Amino acid sequence: MDHPELAGGKQLLKSVFDRVTAGLALTLLAPLFLVIAVAIRASDHEAVFFRQIRVGRDGRTFVLFKFRTMVVDAEQRKAELEALNEGAGVLFKMRRDPRVTKVGAWLRRWSLDELPQLFNVLIGDMSLVGPRPALPQEAARYGDHMRRRLVVKPGITGLWQVSGRSDLPFDEAFRLDLRYVENWSLALDLQVLWKTWSAVIHGSGAY
Repeated sequence: MDHPELAGGKQLLKSVFDRVTAGLALTLLAPLFLVIAVAIRASDHEAVFFRQIRVGRDGRTFVLFKFRTMVVDAEQRKAELEALNEGAGVLFKMRRDPRVTKVGAWLRRWSLDELPQLFNVLIGDMSLVGPRPALPQEAARYGDHMRRRLVVKPGITGLWQVSGRSDLPFDEAFRLDLRYVENWSLALDLQVLWKTWSAVIHGSGAY
């Protein structure tokens, strides 16, 4: 199968829509950002933001931003919990991860920890809608057909987000990413954004 046409006018339209919407959202949500930052800082006096290297369009890496939802030494403590991993592939997931803080659990329940990714959209590393941003060790294992998901920018939300999030098997989430890439349109982006509200409210797969 050929790659979908994501150049020219379509690409420009998506980029303008993403950046304008992200800029407006950041302006409107500034008071909420401040409240969340104060809550995180007050809980343990540590960093407000979590930064992680992810793989973007055409395999380029970038720094993804989130509100910190775990203790600061979470990565060091992960080895102790490997036997309890409920994720698939290179993804580590636990429904009751002891590294998640009380404030972090609340942020995850309402997907508020994802909001700083609006900065990633604004600077052009991500889109509002797209495939889930992959970890470098995950992308390194992609075959030729799997690399199709890297022909577009990763998204804050996507078909995987409105179809179960962490409850989805890895293969199913990956299939949805490919489906998005092969059927991209602005209308599909708007549909996913609309359905994201329902997914967030119901909290399905949010942990």
